[in-house]
Order: sequence, then structure tokens, then C-alpha cells
Amino acid sequence: MNPLIVILGPTASGKTRLAARVAAKINGAILSVDSRQIYRKMDIGTGKDLDEYQLDGKAVPYHLIDIVDAGEKYNVSRFKQDFQNAYCKIVDQGQVPIACGGTGFYFYALLKSQQYTEIPVDEKLRASLEAKTNDELRLDFIQLETSYLDLADTSTRKRLIRAIEISTYLTKHPETEKQISDVPPHQHAPIIFGLNPSSEIRRERISRRLSYRLNNGMIQEVEALLESGLEPEQLIYYGLEYKYITEYLTGVLTYEQMAKKLETEIHRFSKRQMTFFRKMEKDGIIINWLELSNTEEENIQQIIQAYNLFSRTNQN
Repeated sequence: MNPLIVILGPTASGKTRLAARVAAKINGAILSVDSRQIYRKMDIGTGKDLDEYQLDGKAVPYHLIDIVDAGEKYNVSRFKQDFQNAYCKIVDQGQVPIACGGTGFYFYALLKSQQYTEIPVDEKLRASLEAKTNDELRLDFIQLETSYLDLADTSTRKRLIRAIEISTYLTKHPETEKQISDVPPHQHAPIIFGLNPSSEIRRERISRRLSYRLNNGMIQEVEALLESGLEPEQLIYYGLEYKYITEYLTGVLTYEQMAKKLETEIHRFSKRQMTFFRKMEKDGIIINWLELSNTEEENIQQIIQAYNLFSRTNQN
């Protein structure tokens, strides 16, 4: 059995830097678990920070970054397949797989093998939902009370309608919901570590990083994507940086409005990430939260020691 090291955390928690340093010490390779870093030419806004994969003149190998064009449709089912392919490649090369990211739903799908995304489309239901307001849709979703309630991404109208579609199917097919709930943990035998800096540190990092990115190419990145032929609606779909900068470039927001809204929404996004990780724990996924008082080197050693112990135990 090949243990999978998992390092997760909210935005600006330092997870990429930590994962790269662990990888450098144990011949590891990074598997990015980020729903936006998969897209090419979306570098600054997604926080790829590829320079962090360069240590002491050597490159730490990484996977699942820059694998599809911006605007291309991509979903969690495809991610699971891409992850499995990359995981097998890493193991075949004798490297240690290290999954790192902040997209909770992708982690959940990997670690619990959920099959929500395979639930079929209901065109008749979708048509009836289109006439409703977003508030009415949210109320409908809450009242369905299925296992998908705490897991769904309802950040856009499209995703909210899909969430209702899934929950409606589960209420009509309780046997499917039970099968999903009973799925055992993923075959990759994960050792999961979490980073959760204090809210004060997280806020300071988010604000400082946003200011730097706005002044060092992020606006130009979105501008180039629009000039390449992507429609504003396509970029708005990706949320956060791409949504608000697109609205600024198309005249919907002033620069000041854009910067303020974006900072507020990134802080909220960070909180939502932590909420999702806590829900993962409630559903039986064990996350070893690294102590806030730890130095980076202490975190590195703790992860490596746990990996070595797990490897020895499962060889005997």
C-alpha cells in the first residue's frame, strides 16, 4: 500500500510552501487539489506560486496544474480520474505522492469516493426551477434535508440548481443516498495534515497578497484572458479574482469597489473552506491539525515522521 500524504488548508495558509519542502526531503511529487489551478493562463489569480516548487536550484515535480484551457468544462469526476492517473505515475516512478490544496469538495470526493456527480440530469426539474428566485431556490434546497446539504457548492445559481437536482434525486432514491454514505475511505491510505493559521494572521496574509497581486499583473492576466476570446460570463463563473476584476474591466465596478469587494469575498471564502474541512471531520475524515506554535521545520519533521511510521507499520 502506498500512503498518500495530504496537506490541506484555507487560502494563504502556507500549504504549498510546506508541501514543496516536505517533497524535497522525501523524493515527493505534488498533486494539486485546486479546482482553478487546473486552468492554463490563470496563474496569478489562482495562486499557483510555481516559484515555490523551486528549492535549492532543484524543481519539485507537480501534477494537475495547467492541464486544461481556461473556459473548458471540468468537473470532480474528471478530476478524480486525472488524480488517479497522476498518482499511479508518481508511485511508478518511486516518488512519494503528496496531495496539496484547498478545494474541500475535491478532497472529499477523493477521500470518501462520493458519487454525487454521477446523479443524472433532470431537465424537467431544471426548467421548473429557472422561474424561481435565488432565495426561493435556497429555501427549496434547505428543505430537502439530504446528506448533500452540508456538502454542496451553492455559490452560483447554476450550482444551486444542480444541488437541488441532486438532493431531489436522493429523496426519491434513498437507497442511492445510503450507498453513498456507506462508501469506505479511499484506497490511497491517506495521512492527512491541516494548516489553520489564526484568523488575524490569515487576514493579514490575504490582504497583503491581494495588494501585491493587484499591482503585479493580476489585472493584466484577466485582461489577456478576455482578449483571447473568453466571454466575461466565463471568467465570472470562476469567481473571486476573475469575477470582480472582470466586472472592473467591463465597467460594472470602479477599481476601489473591485478591490474592496474582492478582499471581503476572499476572507469569506477562507472561512467557508475551514467550515468545509470541519464538515469533512464530522463525516469521519481524520485531519491532523498542525500546531499554530510549530515552526515550519517542526511541521516538516512531524509530517515525515508520521509518513515513515505509517510506511513501516504497513510493511510488517
